[in-house]
Amino acid sequence: MGAPMARHLIAAGHQVVVHNRTREREQALAALGAGRAGSPAEAAADADAVLTCVSDTPDLEQVLFGASGAAAGLGSGALVVDCSTVSPAATSVFAARLAGQGVGMVDAPVSGGSEGAERGTLTVFVGGAQADVARALPLLQTFGSRITHLGPSGAGQAAKAVNQVIISGTYATVAEGIALAEAAGLPLDALVEALSAGAAASWVLANRAANMVTGTYPLGFRVALHRKDLGIALDEAARAGLTLPVSSLVAAEEDRLIELGHGDEDVSALARVARERVAGERPA
Repeated sequence: MGAPMARHLIAAGHQVVVHNRTREREQALAALGAGRAGSPAEAAADADAVLTCVSDTPDLEQVLFGASGAAAGLGSGALVVDCSTVSPAATSVFAARLAGQGVGMVDAPVSGGSEGAERGTLTVFVGGAQADVARALPLLQTFGSRITHLGPSGAGQAAKAVNQVIISGTYATVAEGIALAEAAGLPLDALVEALSAGAAASWVLANRAANMVTGTYPLGFRVALHRKDLGIALDEAARAGLTLPVSSLVAAEEDRLIELGHGDEDVSALARVARERVAGERPA
């Protein structure tokens, strides 16, 4: 996700310096004019804003506050815009730590898949102080088509947790529907086209049903990453005294897929489990 977002920033005329822990991933962006930094601190030096997009909460903490972390290079008045999907509670803590050195923070997790990142049409859930969000907006607009400020620090991450809960059920039920249709002998391509014109229409149906029909799950959004996101959502629910039985079921199904070696496939691989339930078979 981070690479196409960086490309949109470059295309919009921003001076961009990049750092990735897998250094070769910087090369394509350097070819477009980005500078390369040897560490997050070096990337942050003299920057007005630092955008982060990493896999999990511990990764974000390391990138910001670890040895040679971005916080060491940020000057007073700078801004951190985090587009990762991480813990809302941890985000609030990180924002407070940065505020102690005069640095603002906006949590801005995104939704819309790799397709949305490439097209610059991501949905962005935003949390943070109004003044910081206003400063972040021109950056977010380079890759986001719907940007919604939902409250103080951590609110964007809480909203992303809600998003992941909703799509978990959608992935699972689209997968079950495809498995049922297959068992019934229906023409799947024609059925998906028909469903897309009715009340069953969804982003998952439009963009991932083809994976489920063909039984191929090329990388879009990894099962393992969605499972991580569901873990965040389930933790937030537990803090609020809520249970989320559907999300808990999907989390268990994703655990099985990961155990069977499918953690790096797209989340639409939940169709493997749905076919198992319909046909009484072990996921292949």
